[in-house]
Amino acid sequence: MDPMETLTKADLSRHLMERLELGKKDADLLVNTFLDSIIVSLKDGEGVELRGFGSFRLRDRRARQGRNPRSGESIQVPPKRVVYFKLGKELRSKLIDD
Repeated sequence: MDPMETLTKADLSRHLMERLELGKKDADLLVNTFLDSIIVSLKDGEGVELRGFGSFRLRDRRARQGRNPRSGESIQVPPKRVVYFKLGKELRSKLIDD
């Protein structure tokens, strides 16, 4: 994989098929089940922690005053909930600290 490419769900499934000798349906089911469990946990307000990889949390952003960059007009940006990802120590050392 090229350094600038993006890893997709299909790539993950293919890797599982090769490394675990799974069929395509089983690999796709495994990837989708894993991602769905993360989504359900976040929807339920729970954090997701994958030791060595990182953690997902929800953060509430408060309403704020913004600016339309095209017209310069002030606008009210409504509050929203965003997903926040924090790198785990092991992943950080492999990617950044080397």
